[in-house]
Amino acid sequence: MARNQRKYAEEFKNTIVELYNFGKSLTELSSEYGISKSTINGWIKRSKPVNVDDGEVVTIKEFKAWYTDFKFAEYISSIKIIHSFSSKGNPYDNACIESFHAALKKEEVNLVTYYDFNAAKLAMFEYIESWYNRKRIHSSIGYITPRQCEDRARKSS
Repeated sequence: MARNQRKYAEEFKNTIVELYNFGKSLTELSSEYGISKSTINGWIKRSKPVNVDDGEVVTIKEFKAWYTDFKFAEYISSIKIIHSFSSKGNPYDNACIESFHAALKKEEVNLVTYYDFNAAKLAMFEYIESWYNRKRIHSSIGYITPRQCEDRARKSS
């Protein structure tokens, strides 16, 4: 039987590499995000350091666009999904994301002073991937974590 392998978006991989570069250990990252050390190590090895004119070494992150707006609209139309846009100023049209944003603000953003954009980006990434999706229970899915919900769905399929 084939191993159950997860696919990760390039931006997710790049953010994990950034966390490693900022001092998180492979063990910490593996434990917090549920990804094997060897997988994370592969992502780190594939990040591409290059030399720039002043001799500083930087890492090029390949953020590949998965689609353009037109291609995305074409794709969702082909699989019979109607792309809906909320009317301006009406949060009830998209209650799920409004609820998520409220939780993000109450539990992370309003409690922390960020030094710069990258610090904010990394903190929010950690909040979402370490806490919100893995440990925080959600009433909308029966007071379990999204990870538990996903695991149950995989077992039942």
